[in-house]
Amino acid sequence: MSKAAPRALVVDDDHAWQEILGELLSDAGLSVDVASSLETATNIIHRQTHRLAVVDLSLRAEDPHNKDGLAVLETLRRQDPACSSVLLTGFATVELAVTAIKTYGVFTCLQKENFQRRQLGEIVEKVLASAPPFQTGALAQAAESSSRTSKKDYFAPPTPAPADQALVVEDDAGWREILAELLKDAEYRVQVCGSYGEALGYLRREKYRLAIIDLSLGGGIDWPAGLEENEFEGYRLLDTTRQEGIPTIVVSGVAAPAEIERTYKEQGIFAFLEKQSFNRHTFLKTIKEARAANHAASEMETLTGREQEILVLLAKGRTNQEIAEQVYISVNTVKRHLKSIFRKLDIHTRSAAAARAAALNIPTDYSKTQ
Repeated sequence: MSKAAPRALVVDDDHAWQEILGELLSDAGLSVDVASSLETATNIIHRQTHRLAVVDLSLRAEDPHNKDGLAVLETLRRQDPACSSVLLTGFATVELAVTAIKTYGVFTCLQKENFQRRQLGEIVEKVLASAPPFQTGALAQAAESSSRTSKKDYFAPPTPAPADQALVVEDDAGWREILAELLKDAEYRVQVCGSYGEALGYLRREKYRLAIIDLSLGGGIDWPAGLEENEFEGYRLLDTTRQEGIPTIVVSGVAAPAEIERTYKEQGIFAFLEKQSFNRHTFLKTIKEARAANHAASEMETLTGREQEILVLLAKGRTNQEIAEQVYISVNTVKRHLKSIFRKLDIHTRSAAAARAAALNIPTDYSKTQ
């Protein structure tokens, strides 16, 4: 006989948030109960025990000062002490978080404006892996230290994305230091090297989200007379970064207009910055644009053709029923596609999906998917 799945409780008066949280908790293997009001939540808590509860502070949309969520937390504390609770709120203050932790023993507090699907998933993992609150005494310890805690300690911070890695290929030590410093300021992890062989080795062993390459790796900045462009070692590295799909910015003293144009045309580089007129602000702006373009391309690759088509229709304001009719699939299939889209793009509302579709610049002239 299989063991029953642990239960979770979602308490929120917003139907959209109920769906978002319910899906995420179900995907984590929890059986989910949903309540929209203090009364309904209280009835459920008296009938059923839970391992985790996610509770909104305000349960009456017409009353901006409503704090029925705190009453739900108090009921959980008294009736179901083995349940770990998370306070989810759009009215985030330090005082509220202190009250939630000290008085009601919440596991953590989340802000709706900073909500991330991945973050909630990690919290669920921690809760399921830990002992129930009444067995650990950890919450009492948290209350004892509350006077020394800052806002960032009360509210669970958004899960940071892993830092992108950049490769700098430059034979001049001074330029290597300048470029690496600027990339680190832009929150890249930086690998520097000064030769073709070293760079090629790194490119074959590791994955990079950005490459900064000098064309001339022999110590000079002028293009020697009679030397073909493909004899430059840096130029040969562009073949590799192009094949690997790594956005590449050339920072070089080789500045002949014809060769710059050829580098763009043949190697598809993201940008060419001349050392003679190098500007730190321009470089930082360029790598920011490269990161955004790379991120958008990566997100596009995660979506299937059908998902892209549905995302475009959603961005146009189509309902699930209208999408289903236009692409000849069931409404339930549309919902499954939307669930997959939201998970892949780490978003949780239709408006956010519409904004992301615009940012990704997805074509809007799809023919019917076969």
